[in-house]
Amino acid sequence: MSSLASHFAGGRDYLAACTLGLPSRATVAAVRADLESAASGRPDVVAASLAVEEARASYARLVSSPVSDVAIGSQTSVQVALLAASVPDGAEVLCAEGDFSSLVAPFAHAGRGVRLRTAPLRELAAAVSPDTWLVAFSLVQSATGEVADAAGIAAAAARAGARTLCDLTQAAGWLPVDATMFDATVCHAYKWLCCPRGVSFLTITPAFASEIRPVQAGWYAGDDPWSSCYGTGGTLAADARRFDVSPAWQAFVGAAPALALFADTDITATYAHVTGLAARFREGLGLEHPERPSAIVTWPDATGEALAQLTAHGITASGRAGRARVAFHVFNDELDVDRALHALGVRGGEDLSAFDGLVYAI
Repeated sequence: MSSLASHFAGGRDYLAACTLGLPSRATVAAVRADLESAASGRPDVVAASLAVEEARASYARLVSSPVSDVAIGSQTSVQVALLAASVPDGAEVLCAEGDFSSLVAPFAHAGRGVRLRTAPLRELAAAVSPDTWLVAFSLVQSATGEVADAAGIAAAAARAGARTLCDLTQAAGWLPVDATMFDATVCHAYKWLCCPRGVSFLTITPAFASEIRPVQAGWYAGDDPWSSCYGTGGTLAADARRFDVSPAWQAFVGAAPALALFADTDITATYAHVTGLAARFREGLGLEHPERPSAIVTWPDATGEALAQLTAHGITASGRAGRARVAFHVFNDELDVDRALHALGVRGGEDLSAFDGLVYAI
């Protein structure tokens, strides 16, 4: 991963891609150039619009989706709410227990008699019933790093005639993903895809899209946004673009090079690299290996002692749901693993204390 790591200015001691990805050098340069152009009185809206479409195309390649099935947005919760607005009255939505609230809350507050039911992630496939209209789950759990049995869940939903919605936010960028396995997916790209906040994506199959009302349609959802931006908005786009919202241009300017970087990368090599680092860390702490490898490692830390130890050694990590959490990405290597283990009191043959840096915490 040394070639990928060279695209980032930092990364040493940063084990929090699951919280916030680091911007690549190209992203920083693109945003700076855009700001300087705007500050000089020459904002380039055309270039920003092109960046939106470049980002859409790169994301489609990354998740193996037809580009016509990709809508752009700014937050996953807003895109989930779009789907929640079209859940039939009284229908059942099945979610994983403890999943991220942005995926669950829109259904919990949908009203109209929509029923939200939860089940443990490992039992989600078995929990699908003939009454289930939609199964919504994160491919990788934010709080635990657990990787879902996506194929098993999708198959169970298909047998029951239920739709599927998969959140790829904690997966896209390190885990090989095929969005066409699901009726819809969402992803906020500011984590593992290292984009600025305000860039999210919805993929939706044409069959499922036909059941969804474009309740958030604005000027950018038009078939030709620049010529239909007044009045009723004219004819909406025939494909997933009818679910687009007005893009945060500067965010997409920064996202376009980051998404191109990850779309052009061998994702299987990335997967092997990050899960290998995570496995090395687990072995150092004596943790069990999960059924499906993950780039995220969590362990019980109710008092916050482990997170405090990492922070005291200048390592950026995070804590969620009473657990310490570290994540390994393309800008990390074996030294990051060993330094984190050293911070937690696990020493190998070399004392790494001389490398201790400044204190940053998220």
